[in-house]
Amino acid sequence: MTFSKPILAIESSCDETAVAILRPPDQLITSLVASQIEIHARFGGVVPEVASRNHLLAIDPLFRRALSEAGMKPEELGAIIATAGPGLAPALLVGASFAKGVALGLQIPYLAVNHLEGHLLSPFFGNEKIPRHLALLVSGGHTQLTEVVRAGEYRLLGATTDDAAGEAFDKIAKLLGLPYPGGIEIDRLAREGDPHRFQFPKAFLEKGNLNFSFSGLKTSIRYFLEKENFSEEELKKVLPDLCASVQEAIVGVLVEKTRRAAEQEQLDIIGVSGGVACNSALRAQLQELCQKKGWQLYFPPVSLATDNAAMIAFAAMHHLQAGEQSSVIQEIVPQWQVGK
Repeated sequence: MTFSKPILAIESSCDETAVAILRPPDQLITSLVASQIEIHARFGGVVPEVASRNHLLAIDPLFRRALSEAGMKPEELGAIIATAGPGLAPALLVGASFAKGVALGLQIPYLAVNHLEGHLLSPFFGNEKIPRHLALLVSGGHTQLTEVVRAGEYRLLGATTDDAAGEAFDKIAKLLGLPYPGGIEIDRLAREGDPHRFQFPKAFLEKGNLNFSFSGLKTSIRYFLEKENFSEEELKKVLPDLCASVQEAIVGVLVEKTRRAAEQEQLDIIGVSGGVACNSALRAQLQELCQKKGWQLYFPPVSLATDNAAMIAFAAMHHLQAGEQSSVIQEIVPQWQVGK
């Protein structure tokens, strides 16, 4: 089956309201994101009820703006897509319910898409065929290694048992008195610091274990700060070294587990996705590893690394081409995983 009509995708799994229109197979007509970072910064993290309330305010104007920028009428759409999980239940409900309503009103197909699948495929945005590869997904809510056999076929190799890498960055940044989102601040300060000045724990490095754990690192930082009891001026001076050392503790594990998984599964193509894919140290160390090993390395464009609807539309396109669609009575799945 060849699906050629434009599709409109909605992403609302966390604190970003996003709408994109894609003309299959690879023409991205428009991609819009309404960010809530400033709203949630005052709370030091995402508040689900606040996120869903702001999705409600943003989604219809964003939908109309996307169509306007594309110079299209709703009747020209061939399908409506929405992220159905994983994510925050109140936030997912807003996007999925809106998409179902539009699909029913226009009498066109509705398709529920897994948020993680959108990330997994994003490094290959625009490709009609997705190569077999190892995917490292690192974001605020997820950290996992997945064998991507092809679009729609995944095998989970390892995942976090507690905090995701992005979550660990944000929580540790808060302990250091840095603003939200903390991962960006740690990366910025770390560029001026010594990553070897402080030694922090790296969990699950025993042979054969491809899972991740970052909650122990957060606890270690908290105890370290309590023990050292830095004055405000002392902390300011040592902050770059602290950030560089924290970053090394997280990135070092991510890179080592990626190497082990690729060698174990004999995969020579690596795709990296999620917001933490923008981290400068992670990119540099993975580039060095892949150059040494002769592996191919793919990152999504920065605009597709954090939550967005373009990646959801791209993942949906592969399912629509296979003749798939969802029932409008299909529920959201806040814990929906891939590859299990």
